[in-house]
Amino acid sequence: MTPRTTDWWRHAAIYQVYPRSFADGNGDGIGDLAGVRSRLDYLQTLGIEAIWFSPWYLTPMADAGYDVTDFRQIDPRFGTLAEAEKLINEAHERNIRIIVDVVPNHVSNEHAWFTAALNAAPGSPERELFWFRDGRGDNGELPPNEWQSIFGGSAWTRVPDGQWYLHLFAPEQPDLNWRNPLVRAEYEDILRFWFDRGVDGIRVDSAAMCSKDPDLPDYDHSVFPDPHPYVDLDENHDIYRGWRAVADSYPGPRALIGEVWLADPARFAQYLRSDELHSAFNFDFLGCSWDAAALRTVIDQTLAAHAGVGAPSTWVLSNHDVTRHVTRYGRPDTSTANGIRQYNPVVDEDLGRTRARAAALLTMALPGAVYIYQGEELGLPEVEDIPADRRDDPIYHRTNGEDPGRDGCRVPLPWSGTTEPYGFSPEDAASPWLPQPAAWAQLTAAAQDTDPDSMLNLYRQVLALRAAEPALGDGPMQWIDSAPDVIAFTRGETFTCIVNLSDTPARLPDNAQVLVSSQPLNQGLLPVDSSAWLRTA
Repeated sequence: MTPRTTDWWRHAAIYQVYPRSFADGNGDGIGDLAGVRSRLDYLQTLGIEAIWFSPWYLTPMADAGYDVTDFRQIDPRFGTLAEAEKLINEAHERNIRIIVDVVPNHVSNEHAWFTAALNAAPGSPERELFWFRDGRGDNGELPPNEWQSIFGGSAWTRVPDGQWYLHLFAPEQPDLNWRNPLVRAEYEDILRFWFDRGVDGIRVDSAAMCSKDPDLPDYDHSVFPDPHPYVDLDENHDIYRGWRAVADSYPGPRALIGEVWLADPARFAQYLRSDELHSAFNFDFLGCSWDAAALRTVIDQTLAAHAGVGAPSTWVLSNHDVTRHVTRYGRPDTSTANGIRQYNPVVDEDLGRTRARAAALLTMALPGAVYIYQGEELGLPEVEDIPADRRDDPIYHRTNGEDPGRDGCRVPLPWSGTTEPYGFSPEDAASPWLPQPAAWAQLTAAAQDTDPDSMLNLYRQVLALRAAEPALGDGPMQWIDSAPDVIAFTRGETFTCIVNLSDTPARLPDNAQVLVSSQPLNQGLLPVDSSAWLRTA
């Protein structure tokens, strides 16, 4: 597959690999780089143009690898640096680009910097790399403020000499002080390390949270404050201008892609100015309900926000942090407004899968780049009955099980066979690190490979059409008149996408040629919860 433009991030179909759960090459029950390398041909056949890897660095795995000990080493669970370099080269031979995850907000508590800080005195240069503070109360026994961890509980942990350190995530993830020039210099060097090895892009984790108000003020946790003491501070933009200068110093196109969770489209767009990040994930679309009016609104707002800074839009339905959309679309409430994760909700999985097929066509027809989370192309649902003693996510443990956490979307993929591990690991291997459901036998890649109506073959067909259709990817779109619960738009002069979210079959334009539909037409009508790509005159 030949990229359509050098600015590949503007149009690419990008596949997210969560390494622990993609494929296990050495039989220890944990996915690894050997497993990924063995499946590169699968990804090439699927039709993806880039792979985004969740962290593969040295880590104690307190938070699924997002607690990094050393960004320049591959964790032995996954392989070696030499193997990562080989994977990058083998992907490039298949015209597949590589994106790696960089986590700027925090490091592991086993990172050399934090170990040195614990061994240093209060006020030392080592501690100035983090947010160490004295506590409140008569003897400093209370945290410096009332900030709460995103994973539950206080955002502060006390060390033996009495000071406290800030961790907006788990205690094993101390926050870095980005006001310190050594932090900035270190991360710019990390970018160069991976760009030098041929990496094409950097995905920036929690990109809007790096900077903190140095006064560490308390705030009312029942409302989102404006300004916020650690979300979307203006100082963040200086950080990413430095990163952009590094990326632009390389002869080949290198992209910076942000995880930016912000409700204000204007503030979101500021991260995508021409001297900052190249693109950012579209979480409003990911969390939108299966409703025509809501989807139209999100699409319009997304396109308008990006147009103002000349950046490409991105479209995503699932990732490693949220409930898989096959499950979400089968619930009475199809949005994420009432919480991303729920216990034992009512789910109509067949309905969810039908809507997921329709959503795939919608997503891949919209202007910009599309992200596919591993297993999405197999129609995998969320696994919601993982036993408590098998759960791994710190969110589950820090909330005493009140929040089921993210393990349900991270269960290892089913490749073949009829019983666990479904080809995820070699024969006679250790059990997968998370249990796989018995019902997944019918969802394996092998089971779907020869079924022309499978989710896998739908994705292959749609991705191939998307790559071949000049009007798709980056570029303009135009809404066309339709019924209130039908979404219809054109790309270019002859391509039309129609999505039927109504409760009755929808009529297609006269003399339209159907390129692909998510469900078979019924007497020429588009069924409920279905979508179609058309060639029109």
